Amino acid sequence: MLDQRRLPAEVVYITCTNYAGVAAGIHDMVIRGAPAIGVAAAMGVALGVERSAAKSLDELKKEFPVICDALARTRPTAVDLFWAIERMKRRFATAAAESNGALDRVRAALVAEAQQVHLEKKAIDEAISRFGAELMPREGRVMTHCNTGALATAGIGTALGVIRVAVAQGRKLHVLVPETRPYLQGARLTTWELQQDGIPLTLITDNMVGHMLQARQVGAIVVGADRIAANGDTANKIGTYQIAVLANEHKVPFYVAAPISTLDLSIPGGEQIPIEERSAQEVTHIQGVRIAPDVAVANPAFDVTPARLIAAIITELGIARAPYTESLRALCAGARGEGSGAGG
Repeated sequence: MLDQRRLPAEVVYITCTNYAGVAAGIHDMVIRGAPAIGVAAAMGVALGVERSAAKSLDELKKEFPVICDALARTRPTAVDLFWAIERMKRRFATAAAESNGALDRVRAALVAEAQQVHLEKKAIDEAISRFGAELMPREGRVMTHCNTGALATAGIGTALGVIRVAVAQGRKLHVLVPETRPYLQGARLTTWELQQDGIPLTLITDNMVGHMLQARQVGAIVVGADRIAANGDTANKIGTYQIAVLANEHKVPFYVAAPISTLDLSIPGGEQIPIEERSAQEVTHIQGVRIAPDVAVANPAFDVTPARLIAAIITELGIARAPYTESLRALCAGARGEGSGAGG
């Protein structure tokens, strides 16, 4: 894992040699971004099976739920995490049934499945980005929020991938990047990725978004998602909801770019999406330096944007528009035959 906590100052990789290390990496934000978390979870399950000390299939069957539970407890909001674990559970059950008790066959099957998840997610990024690029303006400023690029996925990114492909197609875009407090994913990660690509950008503080929209300096906004309910309500990094409200006020299209696996049809609306509460120290400190006194702190990691504020949801199978209850269910129905998966 590229340790995203240390960017942009240092490029440091962490090697995980067991599933507990993968779980710690996800929980501690070494790796982040819903699709990337899903891929990491799949690899964590495979690593747990591959490195298990079990001497028989029965022993491995007893250990397997422990491996999955450790990974499932890392972060509660991003549905890709649970989608990946459920996929690996299904593959384990099939492999175990077909193995005639041969542990090596089960281990090889789980490793291959995790690698397949990675390859599929990379292709999904490219498809999302192609669909989304068509919605970007021919020129001018666009805005994104948090980090949805290669650091957060398995390929070129979702929302940031949309911008990358649009620029590659010749659209002359300049990206406004809110810093994304408290973890500064925009300031530390998105700016770093855009700079590597040579895409023009301007970093702004989170409380400058309204001014930029009021000044008519933004032609479109595209963000990612960590979980999308059946009605289109979308959980994404904290601060997304207020950007969507401001976009709606100033009639700027607000788009969500996410894979089908981020849809959770088991949840009817955004009120049912669990919101992760993270450490107070992320708010009171920046890079280990205290910036606030010892006071009570709230640190919800995500908020929920109502579907009515979203102009379109961009997936690898196409673009969904309101009414989302119908369009998202139709996309999920199309995905089931392709193994992409969904929450309900």
